Amino acid sequence: MSHLSSRLSSLSSGRLALAALALFVLFMIFVLPAQAEVSSRQLAGAGSPDMSLIYSADDIHGWAEAYGADGREAYLRVRWSFDLAWPIVYGLFLVTAVSWVGRRAYRAESWANLLNLVPIAAVLLDYTENVLTSMVMLRYPNESVVAATLASPVTAVKWLCVGGSFIALLAGVLAWIWRLLRGTGSPDGQLRSSGEVNASAQQALGPDKTRQ
Repeated sequence: MSHLSSRLSSLSSGRLALAALALFVLFMIFVLPAQAEVSSRQLAGAGSPDMSLIYSADDIHGWAEAYGADGREAYLRVRWSFDLAWPIVYGLFLVTAVSWVGRRAYRAESWANLLNLVPIAAVLLDYTENVLTSMVMLRYPNESVVAATLASPVTAVKWLCVGGSFIALLAGVLAWIWRLLRGTGSPDGQLRSSGEVNASAQQALGPDKTRQ
């Protein structure tokens, strides 16, 4: 896990983080509102599992009934079109942002650097939720007890990971600001090897004094 976290951190350049932020903001402004309006109309305003924190197996079967055949078909279309792209968009933003900020906020050996894995968990749980809820919609009016029962905790943990990712990003920003206010700068800039320190000292003393 630490190797994956380190790899993600090394790949998260400032340019990539900014590009991911721009994509995230564009999605939030132009795509999400339109998609929410279409979904609300197609699903008869009955609500949706992926927008709920806690629900029961009876709840999801109730939604499937309320949607009707056309609504269930619309739900499946959204889950396997828009909802394939959206987790990648928010996941890319959160991974790159948490990684980029973390490099400036924490030392290399800190456990806090592993926080860039939390958005990965959120994305995987989002896709798992899509599979489980799609099974319920596809099989209705036959009940899918196992899928419906598993979907609720998966959704709850997904939202915890999404929220935790934003908290991790905020915590990293605050830790970075604290370092700047203390004048310590980036952890990467603090740590130098003894060879680098000796080389700097010799340059300061000059060649004549180092030979004495």
